[in-house]
Amino acid sequence: MKPDFEVMSKAQLRAYVLKHKEDIEALRALMSRRDPKGIKYSFPNTEEGRKQTKAAIERKIEENL
Repeated sequence: MKPDFEVMSKAQLRAYVLKHKEDIEALRALMSRRDPKGIKYSFPNTEEGRKQTKAAIERKIEENL
């Protein structure tokens, strides 16, 4: 039985997603809570753009640990 994502705190939901990376429903619930005023990255869909995206995500994860 899956937990109720709506009653989980953002921190709890994030921890759940990190442990259950295959759970698309949980990931969607987490993404629906993102800050609309947050930084948006727009890298091209190229090999270099994917590298830049990955680096930006890794930096953001390290900031939040």
